[in-house]
Amino acid sequence: MPIGKLEKVELRELWKHEERGFSAWLTANLDALSDALGVGLAEPQREVKVGVFEVDLVAEDENANRVIIENQLEATDHDHLGKILTYLTNLEAKTAVWITKAPRPEHIKAVAWLNETTPDDISFFLVRLDAYRIGGSDPAPLFTVIVGPSAEAKAFGQQKKELAERHVLRLKFWEGLLVKANERGLLLHASRSPTKESWISAGSGRSGLTFNYVVWMDDKVAAELYIDTGDRDDNKSIFDALAAKRDVIDQAFGGKLEWERLDEKRACRIRHSIEEGGLTIGEDHWPKIQDAMIDAMRRLANALKPYLPGMGV
Repeated sequence: MPIGKLEKVELRELWKHEERGFSAWLTANLDALSDALGVGLAEPQREVKVGVFEVDLVAEDENANRVIIENQLEATDHDHLGKILTYLTNLEAKTAVWITKAPRPEHIKAVAWLNETTPDDISFFLVRLDAYRIGGSDPAPLFTVIVGPSAEAKAFGQQKKELAERHVLRLKFWEGLLVKANERGLLLHASRSPTKESWISAGSGRSGLTFNYVVWMDDKVAAELYIDTGDRDDNKSIFDALAAKRDVIDQAFGGKLEWERLDEKRACRIRHSIEEGGLTIGEDHWPKIQDAMIDAMRRLANALKPYLPGMGV
């Protein structure tokens, strides 16, 4: 059986004009695009008005939701990206399809981001259009989805949104705590700036040992000495030396500390947890737990100060 050679055909050889050529062909052959997208499309309308602008093609999906289709027989550009967003929002469409000869990496990333960050019922497709023939056959178009919506993308976008919200809460919480600590004369963290992390640390005067404030989202906060010199054996030796004075240190602190050797890990810690709520308890309650953290940090640092040379509080 003879096997033909696949030859690429320039799109402009098939359609001289996007509107009069390709858009007209696509209107009559919408099933080809439907098959590529995995989305049923029907009722195509060309050159639909959006104010002073015109959408190349508007169709409906299986649920009678509007789908806008923007065609570009050249490489993607910012102008068409802006058009897609304008048409989608003004026509209250649920799906946007951008067909192009050459998707640029920047626009691939932009469309992927849109799929991650927009509501679950909004979808964006970036589709590459090619055309081929075999020998003397008629040319045939080929639609390839470069970027499309997925449940994973939406879930990832939601995770990023929640993480960003968490970072904002932490920054605000640490800002308030640092101001309070400085006003109360505990200058251990005076040189530190608010951070998006769940902890904020300050040196103890001994390398590898830090005094940390820690905040969780829901249930608690803590003040701790964290021991991590980079060497597991050194960490355990330092911890054991302090643990040998555990009763004296607990008494100086004014209560039982949590002595966590963490044998399965490299680091160790000595912690006091305050289980009165975390970040999500509400900003009205933050001052109370911040005061408790500052008080615990002062007592912890003073209790350990005799055993950590070079430390100032």
